Amino acid sequence: MMKTGFIGAGTTGTALAVRLSQKGWPVVAVSSRTPSSAQRLADLVPDCRVCHTVQELVETTELVFITTPDDVITRVCREVQWRQGQSVVHCSGAHSVDILEPAKELGAGVGSFHPLQTFADVDQAIENLPGSAFALEAEEPLLSVLKDLASLLNGNWVQLRPGDKVLYHLAAVLSCNYLVTLVKLALDLWQDCGVSSKEATRALLPLLGGTINNIDRIGLPDCLTGPVARGDLGTIGRHLSALEARDPALLATYRELGLQTIPIALAKGKIDRQKAEEMRALLRPPEFFAHCHSEGVPMKSGRPKNLARGEVWQVSNGLGDSSPRQVRDIQ
Repeated sequence: MMKTGFIGAGTTGTALAVRLSQKGWPVVAVSSRTPSSAQRLADLVPDCRVCHTVQELVETTELVFITTPDDVITRVCREVQWRQGQSVVHCSGAHSVDILEPAKELGAGVGSFHPLQTFADVDQAIENLPGSAFALEAEEPLLSVLKDLASLLNGNWVQLRPGDKVLYHLAAVLSCNYLVTLVKLALDLWQDCGVSSKEATRALLPLLGGTINNIDRIGLPDCLTGPVARGDLGTIGRHLSALEARDPALLATYRELGLQTIPIALAKGKIDRQKAEEMRALLRPPEFFAHCHSEGVPMKSGRPKNLARGEVWQVSNGLGDSSPRQVRDIQ
């Protein structure tokens, strides 16, 4: 096992240090620009001492995790005199190993070890870390060490190709951070019904849990439920009418999410292509029809008057592929 130190004692660094130490991994040093944070981490990890400078930590360890904020990782890396054969790892989800180039130039092995998990605070991070997936970037022999660490934390790992980190992080943001946004939008609608945010949250949590459980046990696309999954044009039309009257800003979000859901419904096999096109026509925004008209795409007789109230409108085959991605490009 490699004597390990942490530069940065925030939420991620503290959770990793604590859990690795609990598994018998030698976490021996921590350094932070905030002395109280470094001391808190050291108090949680037996035999871990606080180093007053980053260089002091580097000189006494073999594996160094840089768990500072993303925007200072490269600066910290550049300020240190690394040793030949030393291992340096960051935990950023958005950046590749390229930001550790100053260490690589001095002969250190560099890698990235990102826990695919949400950390709201230190205690919750320590609780949630075991069993997480970890995104790895490194070359051997460091890659094998990072795989061992993921296994030690009862997690699994995925090795990213060069250049894939941004897409990986984008996927994490969509599935985690923007889920919070969707829940907030739902809570706002509940409050319009006179239900408090606290009561609405309590009501929605079992639904959210059931959805995650279905994704896990049934998988995509069969776990999809709801009006798009069953081709329920009437319900979709009523949703559009309600949003047009009460929350026009949310209307565009609802349209786009619906359009992105149609291919999943098709893959599930409960709707046919005609029903899918009817839903696309219902969900497309007015700007889509204005664009078709300006481009000379043949349509019936202008945009339907009551589209948001559930009337079905089909664009002629001259439009070509009418996937949501094309709709987004046109807008």
